[in-house]
Amino acid sequence: MSNAINSINVDNLRAWESPKLVLKRHWIVFIYTFFYIFFLVFSTFALLFFFESISFIIPGSIIYLLLVMYLSIFSIFIYINWINNELDLFIITNKRIIWIEQLSFLNRTVSECSLEDVQEVNGLTKWLLANLMNFGTITIHTASEKSDFNMNIVPEPLENSRNILNIIEECRTTNKIEFAKMQKNINNSNN
Repeated sequence: MSNAINSINVDNLRAWESPKLVLKRHWIVFIYTFFYIFFLVFSTFALLFFFESISFIIPGSIIYLLLVMYLSIFSIFIYINWINNELDLFIITNKRIIWIEQLSFLNRTVSECSLEDVQEVNGLTKWLLANLMNFGTITIHTASEKSDFNMNIVPEPLENSRNILNIIEECRTTNKIEFAKMQKNINNSNN
């Protein structure tokens, strides 16, 4: 999932940009969603099983109405949870980093930063499960005070942070070579 460049349509790239790395959440987030679904199914059957004990207090039609409302609200919660995890992306191009974060339902932020402004890239794994399943956090510190990019539950955070650093170094080397060529052309035109 980490290098899914061909499977994701990256819009709004500039003409000279090409995507180098696309990071999505680790597949473990779908197991969390599966637990929510399991809880929904289990609790629904438990409510239906205990229907007989509740039916003398509350009429059957009201219980079924409450059950349908419960299923609808919990299903919407599961869908929103899935959307929030599925739509978070780090897109690293040859010139900038684009961080698309789904904060909540219908609440999305898109932040970007030039690769020249990146000061530090950190990969972090904590706890036993994260180390066994190889997921963690990638933090990208930029020159700005307020714009640190933080993505949790990323696959292979140490390897991907090294990949991001390599892309940044490649960009800086390319920019130095281009700058040297421009200076040489300016000096030749002045002489």
